[in-house]
Amino acid sequence: MTEIASPGQLRWAFVRLAIVTVPLVLALGGLSNQFDAAWYAALAKPALTPPPITFGIVWPVLYVLMGLALAMVWHARGNPWRRLAVILFAVQLLLNMAWSPLFFGFHQIAASLGLIVLLLAAVAWTAVLFSRVRSWAGLLLLPYLAWLCFALYLNHGFWRLNPEGAAVAVMAAPVDVPLQ
Repeated sequence: MTEIASPGQLRWAFVRLAIVTVPLVLALGGLSNQFDAAWYAALAKPALTPPPITFGIVWPVLYVLMGLALAMVWHARGNPWRRLAVILFAVQLLLNMAWSPLFFGFHQIAASLGLIVLLLAAVAWTAVLFSRVRSWAGLLLLPYLAWLCFALYLNHGFWRLNPEGAAVAVMAAPVDVPLQ
């Protein structure tokens, strides 16, 4: 058989791939979702800190866009940049997954600031490579890149306002002691 796949076949191949990549990226992103609410509440916050629910809305949307972009690139068989772009995507996703445990789990504000700078560079490079494979794939990473710039601002603000980082004292909730 020497025929090239029809546009419909190519579209379905992409859809099948996206059905795998989108939930995979969502699941991997969710694995790193650690949140120490008491410690976070005790921190001094930068001026533009959004309410915590914002993160629960924004991140899933970004993960869906990332999964679609990955499917587009993975689907581009024969493109010389495809392999490197997918490898770099995996690297940036691992960096992404490491940030939340570092910040919220280990309370390492300064280390998480350094990590987010690396993550931002990796995502920028990934977006460039994705653009070389499929222009739309690179464009789908731009909201992620913009959010990471905002996250860098927030992380820097937390570091500046809370230089003691892990040592921020969490106030214990008052305990009701019944009177006898």
